[in-house]
Amino acid sequence: MDKAGILFDMDGVLYEGDNPVPGAAEVIQFVQQHNIPFLFLTNTTSRSRTILVEKLADFDIHVSEDQILTPPMAACHWLQENKIEPVALFVPPATCSEFGNLHTVDWQTAEAVGAIVIGDMGNAWDFNTLNRAFRLLMNQPHPSLVALGLTRYWQAADGLRLDTGPFVKALEYASGQQAVVLGKPAEPFFTTANQMLGLSPDQVVMIGDDIRSDIDAAQQCGIDGLLVRTGKCRPEDIHSVITPHAILDSVADLPAWWQAQ
Repeated sequence: MDKAGILFDMDGVLYEGDNPVPGAAEVIQFVQQHNIPFLFLTNTTSRSRTILVEKLADFDIHVSEDQILTPPMAACHWLQENKIEPVALFVPPATCSEFGNLHTVDWQTAEAVGAIVIGDMGNAWDFNTLNRAFRLLMNQPHPSLVALGLTRYWQAADGLRLDTGPFVKALEYASGQQAVVLGKPAEPFFTTANQMLGLSPDQVVMIGDDIRSDIDAAQQCGIDGLLVRTGKCRPEDIHSVITPHAILDSVADLPAWWQAQ
């Protein structure tokens, strides 16, 4: 089936840290001018969608908040659907605004919660914070452990940094609980994206720099994955057991690839 829609990872594809990937703005303009349905998928939980829209605008990429699918959006939907409250948020302050419709409590003083939500807290993670999350999980009845993605690491301006996944795995191991993952690489995240585009998986391509969380995860859902050599992509990714549908030097090569299909 001909491809009709595009899912873009953001960090590492459209920009690297505070620097735009050359040609990225022109790619989004191409997609908009050709009326190609698209959506940005990101596991970023350190910034709200409002901040992400502003950051993209600084790179001459102009989109609306509803064109960005984030794990907090998916998590709020899941928590509300399952009527789980109160919620302790282990996320950066900027991300807390995304949970405004939920009953949230301060994890530092809460005695019992219905769920704890784990995001990318960066340098705010320390032993006491991680241990506090563990203690809340060990309460009876056990609260739900909600992960805003399972990405292992990301490419920051000063080098590779741990992402949400390692902290979630530590809590799973210590508590014996299985996390509900509401971000990449979880299948429901991609399903939600397809539904938002109104397209079936075989009509969509995923553009990403992470061979596992972007490419393999998308392909497990029936979506063709296009790997870019920017961001966190490493030479060993090119020769891994995971085979992308195509490999592009950067997102700037997407229009030529798209028109050649």
